[in-house]
Amino acid sequence: MAAGKVCDSALIRSIRPRLSAITHREGLIMSPKLEVLTPNNCQIIFIDQQPQMAFGVQSIDRQVLKNNVVGLAKAARIFGIPTTITTVETLSFSGHTFPELLAVFPDLPILERSSMNSWDDQKVRDALARNGRNKVVVAGLWTEVCNNTFALSAMHDADYEIYMVADASGGTSKEAHDYAMQRMIQAGVVPMTWQQVLLEWQRDWAHKDTYDAVMALVKEHSGAYGMGVDYAYTMVHGAEERVKHGPTQEPVPAR
Repeated sequence: MAAGKVCDSALIRSIRPRLSAITHREGLIMSPKLEVLTPNNCQIIFIDQQPQMAFGVQSIDRQVLKNNVVGLAKAARIFGIPTTITTVETLSFSGHTFPELLAVFPDLPILERSSMNSWDDQKVRDALARNGRNKVVVAGLWTEVCNNTFALSAMHDADYEIYMVADASGGTSKEAHDYAMQRMIQAGVVPMTWQQVLLEWQRDWAHKDTYDAVMALVKEHSGAYGMGVDYAYTMVHGAEERVKHGPTQEPVPAR
């Protein structure tokens, strides 16, 4: 066999696994990961958002972490995203799920596990399968353990697409979080932030059915972005302030 043909065969073998993970549409080879997230093509799972797990997080400020997790949860509620909440060793170690998260989904069952890997629990697999959506948005603790093992296993065993919300997840150190994210990205996980997920779901400000709810969420959970929205509403568009307060007293120079 000619050397060129040997090289061609080796090249084909090397790219065949990647070709198996892409789909054909309209005669073109397209990756499903090029599709923007929509309210109709994805589901979300919150993994071990529990106090003892949060105590060990050092990769992100823990109050910021909780803010982002709850903001992401409220976004999922606004857009009707199928949601799964799973916990590990609640009574013996990890404590109860953040009450602010549970308040967003008061009727959802909580899927308790013993394994660090959520994929090892049949209830979790069944919940994801019932939702019937291959794109799975993930926010969990810790990045290097529970997120990492779930993502790799779900991709390997069931060909799910995983979208990892980096700022609604946390690791035991910045290095632990960062290297876990890198490992998952190398395996095909898509990294995201919670606000990115929110705005992909909204996509167009002409979608008035969710506009007001999204703006209310941004004001409450989006930090400087939310401050900017408040400023624009009140100072530019003349809207009333969001909260009622006492009378404003004019300046009086001290005598």
